[in-house]
Amino acid sequence: MRIIRVGSRKSKLALIQSNLVINSLSDMSVRFSFDIRHIVTKGDRIRNVTLSKVGGKGLFVKEIERALLDGDIDFAVHSMKDMPAELPQGLEIASIPMREDPHDVLFSQANKQLKDLAPGAVIGSSSLRRAAQILHIRPDLVIRPLRGNVDSRISRLKSGDFDAIVLAEAGMKRLGVEEKGAALPFDLMLPAVGQGALAIECRSSDTELKTLLKTINHEETATTVRAERSFLKRLNGGCQVPIAAFCAREKDGTLSLSGLVASADGAKVLKARRSGDQPDALGTLVAEDLLAQGAGKILSGLKWSDTDAR
Repeated sequence: MRIIRVGSRKSKLALIQSNLVINSLSDMSVRFSFDIRHIVTKGDRIRNVTLSKVGGKGLFVKEIERALLDGDIDFAVHSMKDMPAELPQGLEIASIPMREDPHDVLFSQANKQLKDLAPGAVIGSSSLRRAAQILHIRPDLVIRPLRGNVDSRISRLKSGDFDAIVLAEAGMKRLGVEEKGAALPFDLMLPAVGQGALAIECRSSDTELKTLLKTINHEETATTVRAERSFLKRLNGGCQVPIAAFCAREKDGTLSLSGLVASADGAKVLKARRSGDQPDALGTLVAEDLLAQGAGKILSGLKWSDTDAR
């Protein structure tokens, strides 16, 4: 029996996600056993600085990818939205399980909708993507950085540090958090690329493991996320850029991709939407539409990224 070493961050959510994948794989084959190895990433070590100021996307994955390349672990389970557009040579995303709800959720002191918050209300979020879209709708609100696990964020809301906070619905569901909030519709808050999906990364040379991982791949999720990541790649998503995208299958079978680039203060928000059959081409086309609207100028002037801290 082969023992497969699984690299995981030590956070509660990361371990839950890793165990969800392990349990699914265990149901598929009895020829493997699994051993979780804890890895502390730069994003975990830096707690008192906004992530965007110290590297942006990739802070939660670089050490784990090094462990993969060094052969210390065999695969890792990441939140897809943490994955840069470009992967190191020798590694690949071998499987993408079914996506969880990709919405963002607003939690407030009195369970209010975004439009009902008082002028000057303080919103806790360290995500430029979220901040820019909120300020575009409500420039009268104040955004202040908020990091930490879900429990600590909710605790700070309840203690009065913030009037409202924004969290990912997917993480809340996986953690089993029962706090009630207001889901933000996509026309108000487009999610991060790959939000709600998991990325199972392994060495490209490990054909036996890749065969096993593909048994839990969800083709529809993989296809829609592929379009979003193509969009991310065309906009040079490995750099520090505030973008959002979501792709879904329409009733007629075509793919529909919405993409967004915004200025940091939310004053300028560019949006584009296209439909098509080829995910890679669709992502590139939506990105080109935004670049034609002036997205390149916005992106080149920004210094911090949309890495949604857990």
